[in-house]
This record gives sequence, structure tokens and C-alpha cells, in this order.
Amino acid sequence: MSRASPYLLFLGTGTSVGVPVIGCGCEVCKSADFRNKRTRSSIFIETGEVKFLVDSGPDLREQALREGLTSLDVVLYTHSHLDHVAGFDELRAFCWEKAEPLPLYATASCLGVLKNMFGWAFHQDNTYKGYVKPSPRIITPEFRVGDLLIRPLPVLHGTVETVGFLFEMKSGYRFAYLPDVKSIPESTLALMANLDLLVIDSLRDAPHATHLSVADALAISEKIAPRKTLLTHISHDLDHAELAARLPEGVSPAYDGLRVRIGCS
Repeated sequence: MSRASPYLLFLGTGTSVGVPVIGCGCEVCKSADFRNKRTRSSIFIETGEVKFLVDSGPDLREQALREGLTSLDVVLYTHSHLDHVAGFDELRAFCWEKAEPLPLYATASCLGVLKNMFGWAFHQDNTYKGYVKPSPRIITPEFRVGDLLIRPLPVLHGTVETVGFLFEMKSGYRFAYLPDVKSIPESTLALMANLDLLVIDSLRDAPHATHLSVADALAISEKIAPRKTLLTHISHDLDHAELAARLPEGVSPAYDGLRVRIGCS
């Protein structure tokens, strides 16, 4: 396992179609600002004991090459929408040197979708070296991965069962990741007291049927009062520099390639 200082790396911070959007000529899609180039939302976390990925979107290959990722211990899934699972086959690059299966944590419903979409990987006859060899594990209300205590955070996001994740390190540092959410039950909000970092969906300014708007995300951040908030799952309706300039103190938009040190409260 790595002995690197713990960090959270934003592999992608975009919505389901990414930014730039195919066929769009808006100012954000044409922008030269690298922070406006947004691949599909995903994060990579390295704690010193474990390296893990949250969601395997369709841009995983590009993201891994861009960031020089070469190894992976665990994958967590928030839900089964395509922009969060469609890069599943790219996980094979992290299985080539492994003798043991790759642990995948998800809800039972999400694992069911993965098994339907990628049945060959879960089949008992999957013995060919180089294929993804998953070890599916249904998430429980509390579980450990390496030196992290993890709790799923049930949220509402359309009709698909969706969770975020609350991570707590041995140091007491607590951070939450909720990339796809429209509303958060009070029971979930209660789990997020005393956060050091909140990463939360913030699609655009205008209301959306299944995602938080900027105002929605800010209202939740104000209610939870984390030490820092980073916005993700951002559409081409928002320019990074313009958005950053109008956010309150302690809140910033994330961007692809952003690394955040974690572990010190």
C-alpha cells in the first residue's frame, strides 16, 4: 500500500453529458479555461493504506491516463446511472496484476444492474487473466475499507436508489461525497454533522428535476456548516471563474484534476 499523504482527487466534475457538450457552441463549451473541461463525475481517494475509486464513469480511461493512476484496491458506487458505471470494463487495467478479485461496494439494486450490464465479469467461468474479476459486496450502514470508516448516505435522485458516502479517518477527519442528489432526508443530514469537507452536486443555477441547483447546494452547505464545501457535477451552464467569484467564503467549485489534502481536522 502507498505511504503518500492522504488526498482526494477529482477525476471528473461534470454532469452526465460532460463539458464541452457535443454540438454546443456556448461560451463555457468553447472556453480555454481548463477548469471548464469537465469529464463525468468521479473521485479517487488515497489514504496511505488504501486506494479507491467512487464510481467508474465512461471517462475512466481518460481520467486514469491523465492522472497517472496505476493501482486500485476498491471501488464504491453511488448508483447505477450510466454516467457512473459505464466505464466498468476499464477496471480490468487495475486487475491485471491482482491475484484476488476487486471489491465492489454498492447497494443491492446497483449491483443487480452491474451484473445485468456486465454479466461476463460476474460469471463463475470468468477465469481469463486480464478480465475484471469483481468481488461484489452490498453496502451496510457502516463498514470499513482500509483505514476509513464509511457510511452510506441515502439521498433522493430521480427514481434510482442513490447514496452518497460519509468517510471518517482515524484522525477524526470527516468528509462527505454526494455527487447526484435532488434532496436529502433529515436522517441523512443528521449523519453529516461536524464535517471537515462536503462535496456536493450543484448542476446549474436554474432548478432541475433530479439535481441540486447552486442555491440548493449553498442552502444545504449553510445548514450542515462544514469547514469547506466543494461543488461538483457541474453543467455547461456554469463558468468556473464566474461561479467561483460569487460563492461565499469556504465554498468553491471543484474541477477535474483538483487534489485536496485530507486527514487533518
